[in-house]
Amino acid sequence: MLFRSRRVLLCSGKVYYDLVNRREELGRNDVAIIRLEQLYPFPLQKLTDILHRYSDAAEIFWVQEEPENMGAWFFVEEQMQSIINPGGNGGPMKRQLRYVGRPTAASPAAGAHKVHHDQQVALVNEAFAATPAVVRKAHRLVRKKR
Repeated sequence: MLFRSRRVLLCSGKVYYDLVNRREELGRNDVAIIRLEQLYPFPLQKLTDILHRYSDAAEIFWVQEEPENMGAWFFVEEQMQSIINPGGNGGPMKRQLRYVGRPTAASPAAGAHKVHHDQQVALVNEAFAATPAVVRKAHRLVRKKR
């Protein structure tokens, strides 16, 4: 069975609840939210099976509330290469994985509750925006041969 969602939001942790609440507020039934309960070992086969239920045209986003350099983004990006780029380096990208969240920062926290709240609201809204403004595309990391 193929679901009709136009966007798939992947996340981990409590940001899931913020995303679900926002989806309900907006009445967006075209957005699927998948919460990864376990990042290691990465549930690649289960996630592959789940993503096969959605059209290849569906946008896939990783949403996290931590700054880009402190959350699971880089790990998830690397683990999902076989899903988004099954042909390997040089092959066409089957799907794109994109990032929505706070930008790179030296500190994991904003330092003030109001600033944190405003940033949280902005990133949740960004996940549902027609064209998210701050989006980083996943790219294949080049590994040294051993």
